Amino acid sequence: MKAEVFDIVAKYQAKADGKTDISTPLLNAWKEACASETASQVVIPKGSYYLTVAQLSGPCKAPIEVKLQGTVMAPADPHFFKDPNWVVFNNIDHFTLSGGGTFDGQGKTTWGKNDCAKNKYCKSLPINLRFNFVTNAMIRDITTKDSKQFNVNVLGCKNVTFEHLTVSNPEDSINTDGIHLGRSDGVTIQYSEIKTGDDCISVGDGMKNLHVNGVSCGPGHGISVGSLGKFQGEEPVEGIFIKNCTITGTQNGVRIKSWPASYPGTASDMHFEDIKMDNVGNAILIDQEYCPWNLCNLNMPSKIKLSKISFKNIKGTSSTKEAVKLVCSSSHPCDNVELANIDLTYKGPDGPATSRCTNVKPLLSGTMNPKACTAAPAPTAQ
Repeated sequence: MKAEVFDIVAKYQAKADGKTDISTPLLNAWKEACASETASQVVIPKGSYYLTVAQLSGPCKAPIEVKLQGTVMAPADPHFFKDPNWVVFNNIDHFTLSGGGTFDGQGKTTWGKNDCAKNKYCKSLPINLRFNFVTNAMIRDITTKDSKQFNVNVLGCKNVTFEHLTVSNPEDSINTDGIHLGRSDGVTIQYSEIKTGDDCISVGDGMKNLHVNGVSCGPGHGISVGSLGKFQGEEPVEGIFIKNCTITGTQNGVRIKSWPASYPGTASDMHFEDIKMDNVGNAILIDQEYCPWNLCNLNMPSKIKLSKISFKNIKGTSSTKEAVKLVCSSSHPCDNVELANIDLTYKGPDGPATSRCTNVKPLLSGTMNPKACTAAPAPTAQ
């Protein structure tokens, strides 16, 4: 049976002129579609649209799809937003977002002002797409670009797949993670391309069963678990599988990071396999002394316990001499860490590449270039 179509232009008089706000027609189409007893499809046809804000909430009575064929643009002025939301999908089961269209956050005006370390301004900047408590969902053939803050945020979701997602932000756009995930179970990200100014994918607390496959990342800060331990009551991270990815020109490759002097927590069963690195800094990184603005007490070790971690078949070129860096907590050393078939070359004048291990004794197998754990430990903080 074909889904009933709710076209925001044909039926709800939305204007594709790039300046007339479509929030009311979109919300009206959504409400009618959501109330339908049979499958429905909200269509945003080709064209340019101006959208101030959209909160599209369920529960809906039947499966529902938003088919974005055009480009929707956010207000460029960040002061327009009272909270960090632009387009939010909330409390929906059996949801699809598709159509080949683009969400344009028009974030250029904000990136220079987005310094979270020194002021609270960044907290109010909107995220392009939020998925809150969405289950059994498919997001495919969608582009998100020029976000003011994160491109995509996933919270409290279950059984969600992102496929053929394109994230396009410039390298100098601060705090614009591609996809940030937390407190969700069973998320797949596959066959997608992420270019941004921060982590391509960042994994927050409470994330379980994340499968990333066939993703290209870069520019950006790599694929990261964490940072963990900054807040009280964080939930465990478990079951993170990153496979068949290409990482290019990023500040970091695959990394796990937790704060010193942290609240307690755990992260386990995390596996990075078949990753191609092209001119990547810190290609393999566990950093339990993560402290980006040097506002931490490094004498107080991280209380995040990391275990059951593997890095396998990771090959390519490093832009930093220290290609492998496993710095675990002195009070909670890493357990059951495995390195297998690592081949990373560094072409710098101070080469070749090195590998450093602190508070961890990894299990080694196969090729090991650089030779594991041969670099002298860094001096501890006084």
